[in-house]
Order: sequence, then C-alpha cells, then structure tokens
Amino acid sequence: MRQSFVSILTAIFLPAFLAAQNAPAPAAKAPAAAMPHLQKNGVVTQMMVDGKPFIMLAGELHNSSASSTAYMQPIWKKLEALNLNTVVGTASWELVEPEEGKFDFALLDSEIRDARRHNMRLALIWFATWKNANASYVPLWVKKDTQRFPRVQNKAGVNQESLTPLGEASLAADSKAFRVLMRHIREFDPQHTVILMQVENESGQLGDSRDRSPLAESAWNKPVPAELMNYLQKNKADLLPEVTKVWGVNGFKTSGTWPEVFGTDAYADEIFQAWYVGRYIGKVAEAGKAELPIPMYANAWLVQSDGQLPGGYPSGGPVSRVMNIWRAAAPQLDLFAPDIYLPDFQGVCNSFTRSGNLLFIPEARASVPNLFYAIGQHAALGYSPFGIEDLNEDNPLAGAYKALGGAIPAIAKAQSEGKVVVALQGTEASQTVSLGGYKMTISFGGGRRGPQTPPPAQAPQAAPAGYGLILNTAPDEFVFLGTGISASFAADSPGPKIAVIGTVDEGRFAQGVWIPGRRLNGDEGGGRVQMRGPGIGILKVKVYRHD
Repeated sequence: MRQSFVSILTAIFLPAFLAAQNAPAPAAKAPAAAMPHLQKNGVVTQMMVDGKPFIMLAGELHNSSASSTAYMQPIWKKLEALNLNTVVGTASWELVEPEEGKFDFALLDSEIRDARRHNMRLALIWFATWKNANASYVPLWVKKDTQRFPRVQNKAGVNQESLTPLGEASLAADSKAFRVLMRHIREFDPQHTVILMQVENESGQLGDSRDRSPLAESAWNKPVPAELMNYLQKNKADLLPEVTKVWGVNGFKTSGTWPEVFGTDAYADEIFQAWYVGRYIGKVAEAGKAELPIPMYANAWLVQSDGQLPGGYPSGGPVSRVMNIWRAAAPQLDLFAPDIYLPDFQGVCNSFTRSGNLLFIPEARASVPNLFYAIGQHAALGYSPFGIEDLNEDNPLAGAYKALGGAIPAIAKAQSEGKVVVALQGTEASQTVSLGGYKMTISFGGGRRGPQTPPPAQAPQAAPAGYGLILNTAPDEFVFLGTGISASFAADSPGPKIAVIGTVDEGRFAQGVWIPGRRLNGDEGGGRVQMRGPGIGILKVKVYRHD
C-alpha cells in the first residue's frame, strides 16, 4: 500500500519538478541607470552620465519651441543632423501648473521621449519666477494676485513686472511646482534622459540696483543674516576682490544692518539683492533635489561693459562678481553659468572659473573656436549656442560636434590627467605650448610652405581662424583635433635632444575607439603636423627622440 502511494506521488510531482529545474531563469531586472552627477576625476571635475564622463555638445532651443510637440517634430531631425548629444530645452511654470494644484506634464513627457528617441540628453530650463529678470513665465493665477505674490517696486512705489524675492508665498508656490516637476521626471525618466537643470533664467532686477518694496525696505534695515556674515568671515582670505572691496568700505564689520555693513551705493544694493535672489533660487533647487538630486545651476545675464552699474544688468543675478554671495545663499546649486554674447569670450570664461566655479555655457553664439577654448582651457561641462534650430547642418558647429562626439572619452581622460592644451589663433602668428615632455610650436593659417602671396590684381582672402585641441594620449603620442594649424616638436625634458615626428595617421574616434585612416607622409607630412582644413581633422602623431 505504501509503495503504491509513493509511486502515485512520484508520477504526479516528478514531471513538474523536472520542468521547473529546466525552465529558463527569470530575466534579471535591468539595473537603474546611474544618477547623473558631478565628480572629481584627477585634476578636473566632470559631468558623469551613465557612469562615464560626458561633455555636453549642446544647443539651446528658442524659448517657445518646446511649447508645441507638433512644432518640435521637424526640429528633432535637424538637431540630430547637427550632431548634438544634448538639447537645452524648457519646462515653464505657466504650462506645468496652469491652475493652482493642477499639473500637466504632457509637453515635458513628449520632450523627454523625443530626446531619447534621437539619442540625446536634456538639460532643462525651469522658466518660473525669473526669465530675463521678469516674471513672464509665472502662471496667470500668480500674475493676477499681487497681494499674495507681491512685486518688486521702484523708488516711487510702483509695482514692476517681477516678483520680489522676499515674497514667501511666491517662494513656496515656485518650490512646490518645481518639486512636483522633479518628482515626475524621476518617475517618468528612469533612464536619466534629463541630466541637468537650470533653475530660473537670468534672475535679478533691471532698472534699479535693488528692490524698494515694503518687504525689501524692511529687510534692508534689519541685521545682515548671520549665515552670510559667518560665510564671509570664514572665507575672508578667499573672497573675490569685488566682494572684498564692498565689504571693506565700512571696515569689514561682522554685524549690523545692510547699510552699516556694506554701505549704500549700487554695489552694496547688489549684494543685498544677490542674497535674497540667491536664497530664493537655492530654496527652489533644494525642493527639486529632494526628489531628484541631479546637478543644478543658475545662469547669468552678464555685466555688459566696464562701469555699468547694477540695474543696467539684472542686479542680484549670479554674475561672477557676486558668486561668493550666491554660494552663501544657495549652497544647493552646483555652479553659476554665463550666457556669453560679449566679444571677450575668453575673459568671461576666466572670470567665471574663479574660486573653483565649474564652467558650463548654456547660451552663446555658435563659434567653434570658442567651443574648443572652453573645453581645452577650462574643461567646460558643455557648450550650447542659443537658437540652435536656426543653424543648418552645414554649419561648422555640426562638423565640430561630430569630430568631438566620438572623442569624448579620450578628451575626458586627457582633461583628468592635465594632458590637454588648446591652440587658438590670436594676434600672434604662432603659439608655443608644452605637453608630454615636448615643446610644440603651433603656426596658424598656412601649410608647410606658409601662406601663398596672391597675384597683385587679386585681393587677399582672409585665412580661416586656426584652432585645435592637443591631447597627450600616451608617452610620445599626441592626438590633434582642429583645423588651420601646423605644429613642430622640440625636446622639453631630459633625454635625447632631437625630437622628430615618427608617424602621422589621420582617422576618427567612434565611442572613444580610434579608427585609423590614411598614413600621412611626404607633402602631407614633411616633418610637421599639418591640419589645413577647411573642415576639422583628427590626427594621431607619434614622436621619437635621438641625439
């Protein structure tokens, strides 16, 4: 009887057991994508996306483009043809929360899906309390209620078209909307298509050096907040000279009202305004980071000329002269970014990289030499011309982005090791740089025989600007990316005295992997690196030494 029972159980359960043993294992759940973040790698700090260094070869859309999915459809293909890896897009408060407490993310979801479909990342601008020092992007229910959401006022007590940064109800409403936005992105975009957030846009106050509303006047005559005074005292030795100068007017006081500590001129007003604008935007960023802690920054409308007073540009915005004040007011922000339309691009970059600020250029004119300068000289996180959809695919920027895009791993590695220099044509005919134990003389605008003299009847043609990045990728090995330059080598370290170019290969990078093309020699070599253009070339050069 017992044997019969066992036989019955075996017949019933053994086939199922064997089937279970032979069944394929359930598919492992795909790991969540690594959170975009900033990370110190060697001598630089870099943007990390999917766990790898990432340089944003970007473009910013016109302000209203992303407000229509249909309008954007042909633009995505155009952006793809321009070889962007990142789009600076928009999310506006008025469209996200058209009625208080009722949120609509349809446009944002479409923007994210389309970016992902075209293999691009997104840096999003939160157009909310400030857009070019104005409140044009706040919802209508905010605009209409000036009692609950008080305005900046001028000296005559007249409301202006911007919200005062001292309005706590405004701060609470903006922070809530941004927090809900970031929660939605976290849930909708686990792939981290969105890698960066700009909190507000070109904040500050135009037309006056500070707010004159009753809330602002009350704060002006109260003690400077202890958080700011403690920060200034703790960091006194490292403050920017512009901040030191204003604080020193009244003898570096450590307490007192705003006029008692900083004085009463326009630059004292700017520090007051920067504290309250920075505090406001920092709190908005803090609310968003509680949901999705990706990097966040504030951008600046720049001082337009020497001697221009605050109010001529948005007073209180994160211009470089008040970055210390913003750091104290908004530690939640990761960097302050210049919108550069001024001719002195290099000077602005130098100003904004003071005191350890990371460089990202969210708005600029399309200029490949400026792109190369920002990446090569300052390890910029990215570069983004404004109105990117206006460019055609034959624009030089498209070729530059194509060349740089595949080389990002090599560039990032060289940046981290301090083994990259930029060559940029200026007023001099040549430039000397030292890298990897060699001294290189870079010449611009001509080949091995130099620029040709045109016939007398022919007007001379302006040579294209020469520029390039030079990476030291291994001992005695260099990669040149650029156009309109030539280079020769000399020994610059102990060892044999004569430096000679051994081999020159043209090629390209694909996802960081070098793909060689022609071996250059003879007229294309001739003992010098030659990049005549007109487009951007990539050369791998090996050098050797002898006596």
